[in-house]
Amino acid sequence: MLISAVVYRDGHRVADIDPKEIHSNVADPENLVWVALRDPDPATLEQMQAQFDLHPLAVEDARSGHQRPKVEDYGDSLFTVLHVIEPGEDELQVGEVAIFAGRNYVLTVRRHVERGFQEVRARCEREPELLRIGAGYVLYAIIDAVVDRYFPILDLLEDELESVEERLFADGSPRSNIEALYRLKNRLTMVRHAVAPLLEGISNLTGGRVPKLCVALKEYYRDVYDHLLRLNQTIESIRESVATATAVNLSMITLQESETMKRLAAYAALIAVPTLIAGIYGMNFAHMPELGWKYGYAGALGLMVAIDTYLFVRLRRSRWL
Repeated sequence: MLISAVVYRDGHRVADIDPKEIHSNVADPENLVWVALRDPDPATLEQMQAQFDLHPLAVEDARSGHQRPKVEDYGDSLFTVLHVIEPGEDELQVGEVAIFAGRNYVLTVRRHVERGFQEVRARCEREPELLRIGAGYVLYAIIDAVVDRYFPILDLLEDELESVEERLFADGSPRSNIEALYRLKNRLTMVRHAVAPLLEGISNLTGGRVPKLCVALKEYYRDVYDHLLRLNQTIESIRESVATATAVNLSMITLQESETMKRLAAYAALIAVPTLIAGIYGMNFAHMPELGWKYGYAGALGLMVAIDTYLFVRLRRSRWL
């Protein structure tokens, strides 16, 4: 679906155009053509390929989707793939944005992304002196917006980790804690797969051999690179915390099992003493001195109670009961 097709000149918006007019406007080097698509069908992509003269390999990647985040240089144009992560009802939703950026055009193709980039277009139109630089600035603005959307996601994951950590030492189910930590680890891996590959691609836009499209914007791309480094460091920090929390939870399970075994052993001792005494006097030998004793039954019961009371006090002081 075509969202918009706009022509800019000298940093200012000129007009919305029909898709059939794209090629003629791109042919004018003074123009900047910015087209946005959402979940396009193959026919629309073929039309865009013809209008912009896009590289067939890049178009094939945009058509198939499920690409790794990357920045590829096709000589006079760049092809960028970004993963957009959005919070869903129960799980994080991952969408994809493919960006074709040439000398004087930008084409964005987003798939499974609910939130658009209207604020990016508004930002660019508020800064005509930067928009005047061309497609390189639009590409930067889109990448910067996507990277900024990762920060709230990591904040949500950090809050979730803190919630699980608080439950570790509460009277709860260790199994539910393990399940929560595993879900958190999966979500964190999802964000990591979006951020880590992009580090290499953006670094190529800040070094010595920068594509011509981005030469005037190296400082801006370096700022995006710094944001990605911060994100990557935060991800690694949360991953370590998740691993620590998992180890602590397993230790808590071991401690609980140990406490249970101690209690069972204590109760077994309390039962074993009367059982031993009763077993001895239940052997029915003819010559057992105590069998003819008038107070033998009461004495045996008293002995059982006395020994069990002593054991109970000692076990209670030792916190086995």
